[in-house]
Amino acid sequence: MRALLSHSPGGPETLRLDELPDPAPGPGELLVRVRACAINYPDVLIIEDKYQLKPPRPFAPGSEIAGEVEAVGEGVSGWSAGDRLIAAVGFGGLVEKIVIPAKAGIPLPAERSFADGSALLLTYATAIHALVDRGRLGAGQTLLVLGAAGGVGIAAVEIGKALGARVIAAVSSDEKAHAARDAGADDAVIYPTGELEPRALSQLFKDAVGSAGADVILDPVGGAYAEAALRSIGWEGRFLVVGFPAGIPKLPLNLTLLKSCDVCGVFWGAFAARDPQRNAAHVEQLFRWWAEGKIAPKVSQTYSLERGGEAIAALRDRKAIGKLVVTLD
Repeated sequence: MRALLSHSPGGPETLRLDELPDPAPGPGELLVRVRACAINYPDVLIIEDKYQLKPPRPFAPGSEIAGEVEAVGEGVSGWSAGDRLIAAVGFGGLVEKIVIPAKAGIPLPAERSFADGSALLLTYATAIHALVDRGRLGAGQTLLVLGAAGGVGIAAVEIGKALGARVIAAVSSDEKAHAARDAGADDAVIYPTGELEPRALSQLFKDAVGSAGADVILDPVGGAYAEAALRSIGWEGRFLVVGFPAGIPKLPLNLTLLKSCDVCGVFWGAFAARDPQRNAAHVEQLFRWWAEGKIAPKVSQTYSLERGGEAIAALRDRKAIGKLVVTLD
């Protein structure tokens, strides 16, 4: 089988397409023919040895997949060859075949494409965990979403609207503002991408959310945007820390005292491992919303396996709108 592998730390240009023996499933495992693999920000970090997970090399990046079961390991029930599924795998997805624990597989309805299925779990499961469990977002509240045209951002816009919130999207271009509004955002604010003056940027956010401030702020961006956004939070608001592609911020904690607000970390992978039942309930809700048309993964571009490094580079350079997916049909 073919696999796009990281042999040494570095950027996407260091990935190499290799041939590997086909794997075989062990007890409790499934052999999956990968049809699509969505690209996420951890793929940028993991090949540079900057992620908390550091697999032994060589390894393939790619943390969520969709595909078909090719073989079933001993002791596995409920799965048969030909079944369609999606799974969060952590790494290893940019391959033609992968072995996964049977319990990691989630059935993919026949009417959903492999590309769309691969783009669901990490972003939407992160967003629902963030907004429901950590942010306690309620109907009628105001949600400010930074990076609102990215994978997690668009998911948060859609889920925020599904929960009945007023959603303000913060983005870096007119094109991204259009994408956020298409996803359901009530309004969009375009922030500058060059050198940032925190108080001027904060005023943009304050004007967008209104005088009462934001009840919940979801931040998958970090950097200088974080403090500016925090200054626009309302009384007893919740600031959700999701990621740091713009850098790890240092927040002045006096702001949390003045607003009596919470700063909450969001680590979906650890949550799913610690509370699999609650995570499964969230995934069931996501599929219900998908069926009702309230959410839908936004795949803006697909790539071949040979061009998988280009997809990771586009995400690293913050050029993506929605999700980027490598297809292996």
